[in-house]
Amino acid sequence: MTTTTKQPVLDAFSCPVPTSQHKEVLLAHGGGGRLTQDIIQQIFLPEFQNNILKPLHDGAMFSIRGTRFAFSTDSYVVNPIFFPGGDIGSLAVHGTINDLAMCGATPLYISVAVILEEGFSLDSLRRIAASIGEAARNAGVLVVTGDTKVVDRGKGDQIFINTSGIGIVAQSCNISPQRARAGDKILVSGKIGMHGIAIMSVREDVGFTCGVRSDSAPLHGLVADLLREDPTLHVLRDPTRGGVAAALNEIALSAHLGIALNEDEIPVSEEVLSACEILGFDPLYLANEGRLLAFVSPAHAVGVLRKMQNHPLGRDAAIIGEAVSDHPGLVVMKTSIGGERIVDMPSGEQLPRIC
Repeated sequence: MTTTTKQPVLDAFSCPVPTSQHKEVLLAHGGGGRLTQDIIQQIFLPEFQNNILKPLHDGAMFSIRGTRFAFSTDSYVVNPIFFPGGDIGSLAVHGTINDLAMCGATPLYISVAVILEEGFSLDSLRRIAASIGEAARNAGVLVVTGDTKVVDRGKGDQIFINTSGIGIVAQSCNISPQRARAGDKILVSGKIGMHGIAIMSVREDVGFTCGVRSDSAPLHGLVADLLREDPTLHVLRDPTRGGVAAALNEIALSAHLGIALNEDEIPVSEEVLSACEILGFDPLYLANEGRLLAFVSPAHAVGVLRKMQNHPLGRDAAIIGEAVSDHPGLVVMKTSIGGERIVDMPSGEQLPRIC
C-alpha cells in the first residue's frame, strides 16, 4: 500500500473534535465515521441507554437461563442492488452473520424484512429472494421470520432490506472492543477495499471497469477456526462502513489505547490501489464485507495468522500493526516512505449507499 500524505503525529489532546451542529440528516451520517458516531452518541444513546447496549459491540450479548446469546440487526440500502461479487440479498445475509461472528457467536436464525418501491421488477425480486435463500443455506442459518412493505413509486429507491440475527456464544468466549491490550497484534484477514471499489465500478456516474469483485462472504466459519486456535481472542471487528480506519479508531477509543500500523504490511490488491489513485480514495476508508480485524495477544499471534491463512477467506491475512500505550485514542501509521501519519476517523461520506 502506498501513500502520498505525510502528517506529524499530534498529541491526542491537541485536536479536539467539535460537536456536530448540523440541523438536518446528511448522507455522511450513515457513512460509519465521525458523523455516524455523533448521531449515535447525541440522539440515540441518551434515549436507549442500558447495560446490554452500552458496550456498542457489533451485536447485543446477553444470557437467558445460562445460555449466552448474541443478537444483531442491520439494514441494507446498497446502490446498485446487483454488483460484481454479490447483490443486496446475499449482502444482507452475510452482513448480519458477520456481526454475530464478531461477537464470537455461532449464527442460527435470521429475519428478513423488505421495503419495496411500487414498480419494482418482480423478476429482480425473485432473483434477490433466491440469493437470500442460497446465502442462508450455504451459511447454515435459517430464515425464520420476515416482513414486506410497499411504498409509493419514487419514495423507496427500488428495495431496502433489514435483517436481524441471533446466535449462541460459548461460555468461554469473551470478545469485546474494550478487551484490546497494549502489545496485542492486529491482524486483517485479507486484502482490503474490494467491496467499496466493486460498488463504485458499476455506479452509473463513474463508468470505469477494474475487474474487482466484492469480498462479501460469511465469516463465522473463519471465526470458529480462530477461536479453536486461541479461545482468549480479545477483539474482532468487520471493517464495513468507514473501512479499516473507522473500525480501528472505534476500538482505540473504546479501549483507551493507541494503535500503530505499518503501511507496508497492509494487504491491498493492485487493482484496488489503481482504482483508488484514479478516484482519489484511500483503501483504509473503503468498505469491506468479507474481512475481519483481530486483536490477538503476542503469544497467539503467529498461530492465529497461520489459521487465517489456511482458511479460504483468510489466505492473504497479515499482521498489520499492534495496540500501544502511546497516543491513546489515536491510530498512527508508519508510511512506506518512513514517515508517520494519523489515520483519523472519517468525517464525511466517501462513498454513500455502500451497504
